[in-house]
Amino acid sequence: MTSNHHPSRVLLTGATGYVGGRLLPLLLSTGRPVRCLTRRASSEDNFDGKNIEVVVGNALDEESLIAALKGVETAYYLIHSMGDNEDFEQTDRRAAENFAKACTSQGVKRIVYLGGLGDPSDKLSKHLRSRQEIGDILRTSTASVIEFQASIIIGSGSLSFEMIRALVERLPVMICPKWVRVLAQPIAIEDVLAYLVEALEHPDGESAIYEIGGPEQVSYGEIMQRYAKQRGLRRYMIPVPFLTPYLSSLWLGLVTPLYSRVGRKLVDSLRNPTLVGNNKAREDFNVDPRSLDESIARALIFEDREFAETRWSDSFSAGGEEKSWGGVRFGSRLVDSRTRTVNLTAEQAFKPIRRIGGKTGWYYGNWLWKIRGFLDLLVGGVGVRRGRRDPDQVRVGDTIDFWRVEQIVDNKILRLAAEMRVPGRAWLEFEVTENEDGCSVRQTAIFDPVGLFGIVYWYSLFPLHEFVFRGMLRNICKAAVASTD
Repeated sequence: MTSNHHPSRVLLTGATGYVGGRLLPLLLSTGRPVRCLTRRASSEDNFDGKNIEVVVGNALDEESLIAALKGVETAYYLIHSMGDNEDFEQTDRRAAENFAKACTSQGVKRIVYLGGLGDPSDKLSKHLRSRQEIGDILRTSTASVIEFQASIIIGSGSLSFEMIRALVERLPVMICPKWVRVLAQPIAIEDVLAYLVEALEHPDGESAIYEIGGPEQVSYGEIMQRYAKQRGLRRYMIPVPFLTPYLSSLWLGLVTPLYSRVGRKLVDSLRNPTLVGNNKAREDFNVDPRSLDESIARALIFEDREFAETRWSDSFSAGGEEKSWGGVRFGSRLVDSRTRTVNLTAEQAFKPIRRIGGKTGWYYGNWLWKIRGFLDLLVGGVGVRRGRRDPDQVRVGDTIDFWRVEQIVDNKILRLAAEMRVPGRAWLEFEVTENEDGCSVRQTAIFDPVGLFGIVYWYSLFPLHEFVFRGMLRNICKAAVASTD
């Protein structure tokens, strides 16, 4: 047993990836020092905190792996190259061979690997076959290997979940190939992480493969319908027999954010059932996987929390004008953000923001805001008649016309949640940040569309938003300057 005074060092590969990025803080919470392997020196800025060490290396360079694994007791292998242009099987094979050799030379005791679930007796897709081959290669090292083979991972940001989201959100009627009816055993990302963390304390022994999944066996089509239900959408699926993986990947490329080559590899693997064949993981680990509905709900809640904590000043260029048509996508949300700089204090710059709405108005195109309020009344919304509780002071929960104050940090942030009738959820946020030139004032419009109508709504109104929001920010800054004269 490892002494509490000298916790064993852990190496984490893939720390900037989907699973690795969520695993890192959990590993750090155990008190162990964690060394992160990254391919680019520029990535070092992404890691900050006590007990984190960053080394630059590449799994295709055995010498860099030897340096990275020095003094490491447990190594997490979360590397794959499915998105590479070259033959990903060959690349993954070389990387795993190098890693196994380096672990042997450095006396690593344990390798924890996350692979893919699938019955080897089936004619597995190239992707699943490669994932299982990697486990075989890692087991050629002298370290014991704990391999988790997972079905579909449900979590905001996972490749499979994002494909489901894009299809359901954009297509009221879906033409469904055969793979939509293949059974899987989806598992929440939180449960995958729980298995990975618990592997640190797993008793020493022989290498083992654990098949992990949630409690339900469902098809991709069922997962999509369950997602649609939680988003309040009705979706119709028309099965067709002739959509090959290649044609499916081209179709996915049109309606989802996936790269076509990644989509083809992913779809090709969906023809294989991914079902848990035994209860070994349940018996050896203290993890009770969540239901599919709870997994989807938690994915959406996590996305809300992560989104709420996002600092747009970190996400956009310093000038705030790095934009694309329709704004920038964050998860399911569409974001339109802009910034202006004023030579004022934060208190001075924030003053007109705190007074927005009610009798003060919206600083630009007030007649357009009134029309929007009237249209909202016609469809049973609240309109703009509510005004404000106080012309100068704002607190969380206050109504401001057809908005409600969701967050207020005086002289820093005002976030308003829309209560008008829209096909989705909408926010308007103002953030003031002091800098060398005075203050930057950032204005961000955020929309979480529901279904195809929500997406059409956003893009059709985007030219008007561009016109109104640009003028609003300009006049807010003018009002701030004028109030100091």
